[in-house]
Amino acid sequence: MVIDILKNSEALLEGHFLLSSGRHSNGYCQCAKLLQYPDKAAKVLSVVVNKLKSIQVDIVVGPAIGGIIVAYELGRQLGVPAIFTEREDGKMMLRRGFEVFQGQRVLITEDVVTTGKSSLETIETLKQYGVEIVGIACIANRSAGDVGYPIFEAIKLDIESWEPEHCPLCKKGIPFVKPGSRVMVRG
Repeated sequence: MVIDILKNSEALLEGHFLLSSGRHSNGYCQCAKLLQYPDKAAKVLSVVVNKLKSIQVDIVVGPAIGGIIVAYELGRQLGVPAIFTEREDGKMMLRRGFEVFQGQRVLITEDVVTTGKSSLETIETLKQYGVEIVGIACIANRSAGDVGYPIFEAIKLDIESWEPEHCPLCKKGIPFVKPGSRVMVRG
């Protein structure tokens, strides 16, 4: 069901993509295309809610920008508040009067988890408040390994990616596009 909804909303893309990590990929999940349809987003995220039935969640926090709508919808379905973090001087911060409190059980939300970078930055910010992170919830899990927290996804996607120097699409001369929202920083 989830894969069909993603395909029908044109959220699953094929081609040559430059990811925010700097890696190249032959596929991309552009969840914004799904999230423009509240009814479809609610249906997809209900899969995540079913996986969370035995987990107590007090508040959901989504890193801007990809986690905001996901946080809202999961908060709505779980019946808990939904807030977001955003970057200030390059660091994820709670702003706009949003608060979390010591002992709260926090669910981090994302549209797609690949490396977990935004989620982990948000977790680092929230740790100073003494909260308990119960996991990371997302529409699509593209992670290749352990990000240190349980991931509750609507769908697990196995999309190949490569370091630029090993990209077979580059070797074929196929130009890439950069569809994401995060500004890339390569060291």
